[in-house]
Amino acid sequence: MAHAKNHDYHILPPSILPFLAAVGGFVMLFGAVLWMHDSGPFVFAIGVAVVLYTMYAWWADVVAESREGDHTAVVRIGLRYGFILFIMSEVMFFAAWFWSFFKHAMYPMETFSEGQWPPPSIETFDPWHLPLINTLILLCSGAAATWAHHALVHENNRKDMAWGLIIAVALGVLFTVFQFYEYSHAAFGFAGNIYGANFFMATGFHGAHVIIGTIFLLVCYFRLRAGHFTQQNHVGFEAAAWYWHFVDVVWLFLFASIYIWGS
Repeated sequence: MAHAKNHDYHILPPSILPFLAAVGGFVMLFGAVLWMHDSGPFVFAIGVAVVLYTMYAWWADVVAESREGDHTAVVRIGLRYGFILFIMSEVMFFAAWFWSFFKHAMYPMETFSEGQWPPPSIETFDPWHLPLINTLILLCSGAAATWAHHALVHENNRKDMAWGLIIAVALGVLFTVFQFYEYSHAAFGFAGNIYGANFFMATGFHGAHVIIGTIFLLVCYFRLRAGHFTQQNHVGFEAAAWYWHFVDVVWLFLFASIYIWGS
């Protein structure tokens, strides 16, 4: 039959979404520059709206492709490889902030850190109070996500998977609340010293990843309620679980290096 599919690969139809993503990213960056020069956030907001719409539409297409049977075993392997490469790029992203922190910690300069690390004027956080609690919260959330994965793949127990996702999302939200509480009680700011800049850039970007990962798991929960995942085809949830474990590991390095060793 003409146009019948006789292979395991997914040939994507033409789409305007990649072009729209590029335009939205450019407008967002251009708008951010204008905003920094006191021209207001309007252009930046337009770029953000275009990027968010593109993300929603693109991922909605991927979900629809999965439901239509286009995600064969070969396609699922490619999706997993692609997400692994994405996580590797995220590792290098955080490596930059760790590099900056360790560089200034091991070679403190008079100009940036008063010749000591941490600078004498900085009152650092006690790592064994709220930071330790947040560490336990995030690790428990990762364990809940692992439970959800085990329930689906090994037992096909959708009820336990749902509870695992609910617990993981709730603990992710709690981590974010405690992080905001910690920021509000910080005795130092972002500007004026390299310690504050490193601290807020590293932990702040991690906090952003926690929020993204929490949304990722929440979407998986709603997809589960809609009957989207099976024991064989659950790449979306698998990607969310991998991402969440990556967030856990980064936090462990942050806790050990910035909160404990760096204080």
